Amino acid sequence: MRLLGLLTLGVLLLASGAQAAEVVRVGSKSFTESYLLAEIAAQVIEATGEARVERRLGLGGTGITYRAVAHGSVDLYPEYTGTIARAILKDASADSVEAIRARLRPQGLTISAPLGFDNTYALAVREDVARRLGIERISDLARHPGLTAAFTSGFLERDDGWPGLRRHYGLQLAGVRAIEHALAYQALASGTVNVIDVFSTDGRLTKPGIAMLRDERGFFPAYSAVLLARLDFVERRPRAWAALERELVGRIDGPAMTRLNALADLESQSVRQVAARFLGREVSNTEEHARLRRELGMLTLEHLWLVAAAVAAAAVVGLPLGILAARRARLGQVELMVVGVLQTIPALALLCFMIPFLGIGTLPALVALFVYALLPIVRSTYTGLVMLDRQLLEVADVLGLAGWRRLARIELPLASVAIMAGLKTAAIWTVGTATLAAFIGGGGYGTLIVRGLALDDVGTILAGAIPAAVMALVFHALFEVIDRLVIPRGLRLVIAQPG
Repeated sequence: MRLLGLLTLGVLLLASGAQAAEVVRVGSKSFTESYLLAEIAAQVIEATGEARVERRLGLGGTGITYRAVAHGSVDLYPEYTGTIARAILKDASADSVEAIRARLRPQGLTISAPLGFDNTYALAVREDVARRLGIERISDLARHPGLTAAFTSGFLERDDGWPGLRRHYGLQLAGVRAIEHALAYQALASGTVNVIDVFSTDGRLTKPGIAMLRDERGFFPAYSAVLLARLDFVERRPRAWAALERELVGRIDGPAMTRLNALADLESQSVRQVAARFLGREVSNTEEHARLRRELGMLTLEHLWLVAAAVAAAAVVGLPLGILAARRARLGQVELMVVGVLQTIPALALLCFMIPFLGIGTLPALVALFVYALLPIVRSTYTGLVMLDRQLLEVADVLGLAGWRRLARIELPLASVAIMAGLKTAAIWTVGTATLAAFIGGGGYGTLIVRGLALDDVGTILAGAIPAAVMALVFHALFEVIDRLVIPRGLRLVIAQPG
């Protein structure tokens, strides 16, 4: 137990120290264009030689990325003026770069000048459906309330998305569901849904068969692409900021951005390859494959640390809690209830809740995984102890074993089957849950899964999912070995021959 505690402390200190390192952290949301713009920015900063760049890509939606930059976990990320005004500042009157800068300055933030293109929201339907039903404008949907839609979570929640659009145009649809952006095109093509939200510079819009509906009443505001950055980054890294403005501001028009998105979405080029091409460099497939192998190795180590540290910390805390619950009946019920309630909090919600306190990265991911690993350990320890045969405990009393001696020599060995089952369950669960750490820059295999979802790349998704499954099997096998070392031989024989 002391070893587990030292291991956990060491990992937490390492994670905290990594966060304090002097680097430039570039973030992005989890869709193709945001990945590309962030990677371009990262390569520009690296080319200046002024700072080392740490990529925190695929952080999810506006809420997570904005909180990350506002609390200093990210130095900059690509954003859009309409999103900043409506979703961040909650002020539609902030409709110019100057107005937005003035509103952001008290928060220690600023934005670059526009990069050169607008990426507005739009609604899209299949071309054959549009022709058959005579749909060309958003207002035409009001004549077809039986249509179904799939919208991204941000579009469903934001007032400049579906809630405001529905009021503005008086729309009613038969069914509206949430969907990941990259998967929406598949749902539309298959006929599963009739309407989706898109970005006007989406690369997939270059493919035939999709019709964008005209926003004839001008509901959607201007979404000029900019870089949202911390003022202290601009002041600390003037050469990097100047290079970003020189290479990006006014350099990307709408058709150019659409082509870049299409290279990643439709031509299977990696984000790094597309970004390098924009900057006048070439990254060969051989170089990219070698980098991906190195990345997979690094992500394996990150995932392993996340799981090992979280489960070790949960064991250090959970085992004593389980013992205490078994010793104190009333306190035990309250304790189990609290741990159970913590388990019901959605993992992504818990991760987002911790951003203001711990920022993004490894540390908040470890804390969240620790919370989720507690329940199986606490409950299995409690169950194993309260289910012990009373006659065996009476024998221990006759032998003069009491208190901690009885616990260590009799109770814990007899309860070891249940305790080890809880530890094994916690470890295997954590292997899967740790993939969510990627949404707050915590690393691990989830980085590949989130990227694959954003780019609709099944190969990248599998590159993260398959190793995670293999790691779960490895942990299962490891605990089978540990069982042989920890569980008394007599108990193992009883389990093997229950008859």
